[in-house]
Amino acid sequence: MTAVTLVLGDQLDPAIAALRASDRGDHVVLLAEVTAEAEYVAHHPQKITLVFAAMRHFAAELHAAGWSVDYIALDDPGNTGTLQGEVIRALQRHDAGSVHVTEPGEWRLAHELDDWPRALGVPVYRHADDRFLCSREAFERWTAGRRLLRMEDFYRGMRKRHGVLLDADGRPAGGRWNYDRDNRQPLPKDGLDIPEPPRFVPDAITRAEAERARDRFLAHALPVFGDDQDAMRTGAPGLFHSVLSPYLNLGLLGARDLVARAEQAWRDGRAPLNAVEGFVRQILGWREYVRGVYWHTMPEYAQRNALDQHRPLPWFYWTGDTDMHCLHETIAGTQRHAYAHHIQRLMVTGNFALLAGIEPAEVCEWYLVVYADAYEWVELPNTLGMALFADGGLLGSKPCAASGKYIHRMSDLLPALPVQRERDDRPRCLPVQCLVLALPHAPARAALEQPPHAHAVPQPRPHGCRTAPSIMGASRRVPCPARARRAGVTSSARPQGRNTVTRRLARLGPITQASSVAASWRRDSIRSRRPCAAESGGRKPGRAWRNASCSRRPDKLRARCSRSAASACLMSSTISGRPSTTAITSSRSWLAA
Repeated sequence: MTAVTLVLGDQLDPAIAALRASDRGDHVVLLAEVTAEAEYVAHHPQKITLVFAAMRHFAAELHAAGWSVDYIALDDPGNTGTLQGEVIRALQRHDAGSVHVTEPGEWRLAHELDDWPRALGVPVYRHADDRFLCSREAFERWTAGRRLLRMEDFYRGMRKRHGVLLDADGRPAGGRWNYDRDNRQPLPKDGLDIPEPPRFVPDAITRAEAERARDRFLAHALPVFGDDQDAMRTGAPGLFHSVLSPYLNLGLLGARDLVARAEQAWRDGRAPLNAVEGFVRQILGWREYVRGVYWHTMPEYAQRNALDQHRPLPWFYWTGDTDMHCLHETIAGTQRHAYAHHIQRLMVTGNFALLAGIEPAEVCEWYLVVYADAYEWVELPNTLGMALFADGGLLGSKPCAASGKYIHRMSDLLPALPVQRERDDRPRCLPVQCLVLALPHAPARAALEQPPHAHAVPQPRPHGCRTAPSIMGASRRVPCPARARRAGVTSSARPQGRNTVTRRLARLGPITQASSVAASWRRDSIRSRRPCAAESGGRKPGRAWRNASCSRRPDKLRARCSRSAASACLMSSTISGRPSTTAITSSRSWLAA
């Protein structure tokens, strides 16, 4: 009996599981352009063009291979606008008695398919998507019994399982699993030859053109990809990156093939090990890992907001109209190309959203809208977990928060910003720097001070633990038994009335909350008494305590409070629009101090 085999727009692989389970003589392959998928978010026009053009070429490829193809264009008369509606019409047209489909990549669509057997009245056979190198079942087995789900552990296991970049005795090639430290070099100012990625007209999005882009990267960009993969440059959104993720996520390229070809380039001496390992880690490690985390935690994962951030997304994320050159350059490039490489996404747009306290749901939707390679299974964990730390430490061990020094060191994106010289004569990005100072507000502190846990949003630190203030990530908690005994509580209890910062929050406006709380937090920590000998293990108090002592260094308290006030002024103007003259002047007054 005839059956309908549905192929989704991101499953354009002739070896996809549903096609392997089908028969050319009895099955009709259905591909449908529907408004429900094109408009569930306001996708970038280049992404819509890419997907629909690739779908039409794939339909022609299947027809040439002998398949019976039923293709529904977006403007076809009678198009219902939904996948379910088009499957019902196809069942009626072909008098079919069953449906075959490969598991969708996104939870919302998989949840919709759960109701199809009842709605269609025929069996619906769902086949696992085995294009990935780690199945969902294998990832669940890996998570069993683990308190922390760290990508590095997963990545090493994947290397061993698939035998990638290993010596004959099973050890990592070159003696190291990870060459990330070697891949953080800034770009040289002169003499840099950046290979231009190939470009295609919309009607030429075929498998052959995707393979040509792959071969060009392996030959020209991969050999220099390693050292400079974290660098950024004005007017060069791709640099030495492959720009293959749109084709890979569509199904025009395969992950296994890319990993094998990159490894062979190293074994043939055509690319250095650090470059190949970095590229392999992105595909075999990070891509497989975030997909596993997505299916392991959905749908609850999408609702997480561990740092309790609720500011609306600034309007310049959609227009790029801002005096902050690093954001302007990254957003303008995204508008032109529907692409930015991972450091631009993480350490520019993502870093600012984290520091400014933007609502995670709005940031995640923006990333899903603007990038041609964005699908929820890969976009959501990268944005919510890696960029925003909104999952409370499930995906990453600490927030990826950075000051203007990082952006200056890794790029040329700062000269157009309002700049103040520090004592060491290095430029400083005022908006980003001030937001870094205000990061540890009360809700964020509760998450940052708790050791990362894979399955729960971190809670406030227990009474009787001393934690050094930290902007970049979770500090190491040092239990203090003597203090806990004097307070008459265990380390798991917390007396009522101690969280004066939280009570103060209720009386503050939304703009000055973060900076005022940062000042209160610093003031409370500075006023803490001198630790006794029992608490310091018989040793004298260290330099950190002496520097923070209010009795010894009262000027530190005044300086820190003034910095927080300047942060509030600049945060208010930066998030709402361009930095005001008052904000910049106020900030410079304490930067020069």
